Amino acid sequence: MFRWLGYFGLVKEVARHLLRRPVVGIAVVATTEDGRFLLIRRGDSGDWALPGGTLEWGETLEQAALREMKEEAGVDDIRLGALLGVYSAPERDPRFHAVTVLVSAKVGLPVRPPMNSVEILEVRLFTQDELPKELSHGMTPMLDHARLGKYYWE
Repeated sequence: MFRWLGYFGLVKEVARHLLRRPVVGIAVVATTEDGRFLLIRRGDSGDWALPGGTLEWGETLEQAALREMKEEAGVDDIRLGALLGVYSAPERDPRFHAVTVLVSAKVGLPVRPPMNSVEILEVRLFTQDELPKELSHGMTPMLDHARLGKYYWE
């Protein structure tokens, strides 16, 4: 009996360390050649956001950025640029503790709708003056820092 309790305690401790880890993700400040910003409107919040998502097992950040741009924004012409920042504040994303790597990209126009129309409701290009004041999932500071040319990490 005590041996099983010991095993249970060990399994519980291992699970706590394995399952309570930050989720690594990528977000892209995507602009067209004429300077418009590409944003997605999320299905869960209904608000605008930078395209991006979580890193999948066996995938590099570069691969994740390209995949997310194709899946969420319907863009095939993607030229990834500079690393803009790393955001890791535990309270930034209400769903989980996310560590988000922010990169820039020059992109062509969307050529197809988002792959998952429940997750992504709309894709739109915005001029500087048209950008929403607030972005979903704590992404407002990310876009603000990028627009100011300020590298940021926390």
